[in-house]
Amino acid sequence: MEISALTRSVVKNSHALISPDGYIPSTIPGWTGCTVNVLISKEMGARFSQTLITCRPDAAITGYTSQLQSFFFVINGEIRATANGETRTLTKGHYVYIPEWREYRLDSPVAGTQLLSFHKVYEPLEGAIVPNTLFGDAADIPASDILGDPAVRNQVLLPGDLAFDMAINILTYDPGGHLPMVETHIMEHGILFLQGQGIQRLDQDWYPVKKGDCIWMAPYCQQWFTAIGKEPAVYIYYKNINRHPA
Repeated sequence: MEISALTRSVVKNSHALISPDGYIPSTIPGWTGCTVNVLISKEMGARFSQTLITCRPDAAITGYTSQLQSFFFVINGEIRATANGETRTLTKGHYVYIPEWREYRLDSPVAGTQLLSFHKVYEPLEGAIVPNTLFGDAADIPASDILGDPAVRNQVLLPGDLAFDMAINILTYDPGGHLPMVETHIMEHGILFLQGQGIQRLDQDWYPVKKGDCIWMAPYCQQWFTAIGKEPAVYIYYKNINRHPA
């Protein structure tokens, strides 16, 4: 019999590891016919939010972004997305970015479809045009080696121009692949592991992590990761970019 008081989840001031054994559903107005797990939010000290959405056949995810920009990524399954007057069918690896002050609707999913979403208040930049709605497919995004190491590859899902104040990337590590340094930087991160397993350093703590785990890293949380096992480790992650630190 499994002991219900055991979990790998940890929440600290500088970071959090949220494992699926502790996921609890939340209610978000306008999001119906689905189970919503709020994995990262301002209540833990983050400046963005991250959710995991599991759809039933009658699911409808509707809303108005207001000051928030939103990003939806299909982990598996299929769903129809409408934003800025454009409708597309999204399948595994597809995504849609919806800027501030826009209506959106995702509906008609295949049962069990899972979506990951990120939401952040947009910070305007003088002289930069606010981004428009963007549909994409991760399979079309080329991967670049990290510091020349082909064992660690990065895909950049959103354009890198100054109009965007957040980035969504996918990192793939071959078994034994690892970050080339312990990173210490101003950027905040939200991560969801899509495949594989590994060892994650967060400040002075070390955690075994695997598919389905969520990680939050506050600014300046020291981080390092290596993949272990027999398959590549893959995670999708958020970071804030392109704005003055003050």
